[in-house]
Amino acid sequence: MSETLKIIFNVTEMPDLKKPYLVCGLPGSGYVGKLAVEHLIQEVNAKLLADIYSPSFPPQVMIRSDGTADLMKNTMYYWKNDGKPDMLILTGDAQPSTPEAEYALGNEILELANKFHAETVFTLAAYITGVFADKPKVYATATHADLLKDSQSRGMLVMDGGSITGMNGLIIGLAKLKGMYGMCLLGETSGYVVDAKASQAVLEALLDMIGLKIDMKNLEKRAKDTEMLIQTIEQQMRKRSGTEQMQTKQPSKDVGYIS
Repeated sequence: MSETLKIIFNVTEMPDLKKPYLVCGLPGSGYVGKLAVEHLIQEVNAKLLADIYSPSFPPQVMIRSDGTADLMKNTMYYWKNDGKPDMLILTGDAQPSTPEAEYALGNEILELANKFHAETVFTLAAYITGVFADKPKVYATATHADLLKDSQSRGMLVMDGGSITGMNGLIIGLAKLKGMYGMCLLGETSGYVVDAKASQAVLEALLDMIGLKIDMKNLEKRAKDTEMLIQTIEQQMRKRSGTEQMQTKQPSKDVGYIS
């Protein structure tokens, strides 16, 4: 294990998992992947496996809902699925601040997954467009063509250029080097707000890929909250645009009181 990382296991003995999927969603634009993975953890009642600490995380503590403080960390959970593929689920408070630390953490995460003979890695991320979408599309890229064909048959759009920065992209690249399958599912988002609508879209795409159904009500509620926030922002933008146009049209000598 890298000297810069510290892993604290929260189990007395390792769970017996059968070639689990590794599903990762770390903080990024719109918190798309993180919200999706946190909902998945809650709905399947995943169990805590390990906390991963790194000095490359921001130098601050997180205040938890019970008032306690904890160093920033990544956390891995596990879930046994009664004969169907099990899951390892990774989320966290932050991504590392340097490329070297990102590679070290990515390798450590995959080494941990390898201990359970994981073969397929999914990462959930944001596809930033700069505009608000009523129905966010889901884009996909993968390490192997057969995964992409499967995603296309399920209505996802295949990326044909560009790059994915940060851990959500790096992990699948490292997975390929280790002989694993890797796929990144990206939810269309403006990048301006915490986007639960995009989280819902990308989580539904993942569940379709792995053949799993869970209750989506809580995430759907957050998605509606996102929609209301977007509508408010759009209204404010229209008002601002209208005001600017009126001010531009009026000659300066006619400008009176500004309220």
